[in-house]
Amino acid sequence: MGKELPEIVRADEWVPLVIRTDYTDDAAWREVVAALERAVEGEREWEAAVHLVEDRRWDGVTGDEAVAAAARDEELSVVFLADGVTMRSPLRPLLALDLGADDDEDLDPMYYQELIHSPQPREVRVAPDAVHMVHGNLQLANVDFPEFVEDAAADPDGVVREVVTVPGGPGDGHTASSRHVGRPPRW
Repeated sequence: MGKELPEIVRADEWVPLVIRTDYTDDAAWREVVAALERAVEGEREWEAAVHLVEDRRWDGVTGDEAVAAAARDEELSVVFLADGVTMRSPLRPLLALDLGADDDEDLDPMYYQELIHSPQPREVRVAPDAVHMVHGNLQLANVDFPEFVEDAAADPDGVVREVVTVPGGPGDGHTASSRHVGRPPRW
């Protein structure tokens, strides 16, 4: 594309950034927004739980272009795109892009050969209800991006999902997990 994208000014670094890059289905977009809002119901007293960018200048923007534009914000560790896959899939998985993936560019090749020649994955699909969990953990550096990629690989649909606590289950408070490694994503 090569077009100049508008600067993104976020008021709160603790709020996930979601950029709409596909404008083919307004109903699907409304579902994404509703799912993002449901994910934080009762947790916050204010309206802006997600910084949404809905500007047609972002229409058709690729992941690389979005990363380059979002990387201007030095406090941001991940950006979420509502792209064509998001709009077509019934799961509405957003594309999470790791803004820290290029942090190893300045590594000394003498000591870091393996890291330099085996770059970490920089994108993963995330269910709307897990966006806040992924964003928060990356902002706090509690979890590295590749761990979310592993979680998605173990999911039957290839998507990172919110961890669900099973009340009354064994040891009460354990998490439910249905991992099926090797199945292709269905989005």
